Amino acid sequence: MRLDETGATQVARTGERLAVVPLVAAVTSPLERCRQTTKAIVSAQAGALRPVTERGITECDYGDWQGRPLKELAKEKLWSTVQAQPSAVTFPGGESMVAMQARAVSAVRRRDALIEAEHGAGAVWVAVSHGDLIKSILADALGMHLDLFQRLHVDPASVSIIRYTSTRPYVLATNTHSGDLSWLAPPPAAKGTRRRRTNDAAVGGGAGPSATA
Repeated sequence: MRLDETGATQVARTGERLAVVPLVAAVTSPLERCRQTTKAIVSAQAGALRPVTERGITECDYGDWQGRPLKELAKEKLWSTVQAQPSAVTFPGGESMVAMQARAVSAVRRRDALIEAEHGAGAVWVAVSHGDLIKSILADALGMHLDLFQRLHVDPASVSIIRYTSTRPYVLATNTHSGDLSWLAPPPAAKGTRRRRTNDAAVGGGAGPSATA
């Protein structure tokens, strides 16, 4: 399924927001709408960047539910379980939500470790995925049980930000649609040194990004 006019406008805006951030990688779900989104993000970058497809962040396999209207699915007995206890849900003919989260989190954490090993701490990359997948990844980073992930909201073409460290993940933003992202750009490393970043939590919350970032 391709993006409609509204979707194309949304992803163009996201590309513009991320244009000020020197991305080192763009990883996408194999589904067409995500590949279109990734293309818009990559096109706005100053440097050459080739999208990489990652099957681990593809849409949940909804099985027999795939393609059915939400108003129809809401009448199914399983619907209330999806809302209240997603960890108990396996879609008929499809995937369990636990398996969905496990593969998505594994794919993102593995990819992040590879990127940090190649580019150093603070390198920024983008993963383009789907609402339930992103919510499950955020829930993992926040230390939330999957049964609480419906408390999170993720809109199309929104930007959520997680920083992974050896200590813990840090959730820096969720479901953003506007605002400056230049603070994400890592500061240049001193000549002859490798860029490093502390993994410790700042007491009192820290000073925040600098005005000149």
